Amino acid sequence: MLDPYIEGWQLREMARKGEVRPREIAEFFLKRVNDLNARLGAFWLITPERAMADAERLEKASPAERAAMPLYGVPYSLKDMTWTKDFPTTFGSKNFEKFMAPADAVIAIRLRDAGGIMLGKTTMPEFGGRPTTEGGLHPPARNPWNPAYTAGGSSGGAAVSVAAGMAPIAAGTDGGGSIRMPASCCGLVGLKPSRGRVTQAPMQGEAWHGLSSNCPIARTVRDVALMLDVMAGPVIGDPYWAPPPAHPFIHSFTHRPKQLKLAAIAESAVAPVDPEVRAAFDSACETFRKLGHAVEPLKMDPLVMLGDSVSTVICAGVASYGVEDPEKIDPIVRKLYERGLKISAADYVRSVRQLHNVSREIVQRLSPYDALLTPTLGCTPTELGRMPSEPERYTEELMGWLMFTSPFNSTGQPAISLPNGFTRKGLPMGLQIVAGQNDEIGLLSIAAAWEEARPWNDKHPQIG
Repeated sequence: MLDPYIEGWQLREMARKGEVRPREIAEFFLKRVNDLNARLGAFWLITPERAMADAERLEKASPAERAAMPLYGVPYSLKDMTWTKDFPTTFGSKNFEKFMAPADAVIAIRLRDAGGIMLGKTTMPEFGGRPTTEGGLHPPARNPWNPAYTAGGSSGGAAVSVAAGMAPIAAGTDGGGSIRMPASCCGLVGLKPSRGRVTQAPMQGEAWHGLSSNCPIARTVRDVALMLDVMAGPVIGDPYWAPPPAHPFIHSFTHRPKQLKLAAIAESAVAPVDPEVRAAFDSACETFRKLGHAVEPLKMDPLVMLGDSVSTVICAGVASYGVEDPEKIDPIVRKLYERGLKISAADYVRSVRQLHNVSREIVQRLSPYDALLTPTLGCTPTELGRMPSEPERYTEELMGWLMFTSPFNSTGQPAISLPNGFTRKGLPMGLQIVAGQNDEIGLLSIAAAWEEARPWNDKHPQIG
């Protein structure tokens, strides 16, 4: 009997050694998905035929081919924003319910060719326009630690699939915190890579003017690093190229950095920080000090510095989806859509210019430090249906959710969310670490040290 919470790399080793067949793996996790999905809303589309075909193909592979596949026999999912030519790609929208992409996304091909077993496509809010996964075409993604609460968004379904043991790993996206916020809400590791690290081909060259990235999410730093090695790399003609790493990202897992100089931002003028979040963050900073690192409070408010430029680019990005019937759009997301339609080209260009100039200033302010620490979210996970508290307050409250994550979509720096304890109600909280531009190797090394100092992989939601 397989453990639903087995790490991806462990499952791969078992499959390579013949201790478990890919077919058995596929059947086990498909049953797990079918048993839990109606309660938790992780998957919009389950693909058993594809999973079994992947397993059959893997079982025919030679020993040498198996050894060359970094994800041999590891189940995964794709967010329903990722193009798949054989299955619908809906972007969480009723307007795209029957849309069939003309080609597979490059990352979908890379995950398949690496030996992964695709289980299906995960839920998301319409066009990624909410920080919670609800509204629009898909069912709400429910937090496995308490199904009355949000799993975060917009990669909420991906986070639920991993946190509930439906799959060891998942692929999502992050345009303002969309992989890190669900990781925080669900007690997972979610990495937003550097701009240009992972291609968006062939769907687009960039999303939200470079703010959005394709991302891995898993339960451990090692699995995230393993997944990044598979997903990473541009294709010819991409508008952004991150330089190749000095060595595979998975090697970062074994390195432990010493005597780092870390900055810490614990508050923002955008919204108050919940006292439980603040206490957990202060505890995290103290742990880093005990590991021998210097942690210095930094008086900087990145999202305030960026002003309205971030919301302008996000609203324009949401409005860029050509829809036949705007009345079908989730009423909350429609507010972003309608605002985006009113943005002039001149205003958009001005916002992008401000975003670039202020991002440069933020990176320069952070350059004396090896990394930055912040809470991932300033709030604890909210009950489903409570965000926004009132429709008229949506944009204001949205920025409150994004205040620690969104600035680093703007700067293009790699950022990771790691589990950082639980609230009194038993819901996870997250710690965000931000590294210098293109320094995923350094970021993953710091994350691995944190994971070793404050282990969490033995903690799982009680869902059966």
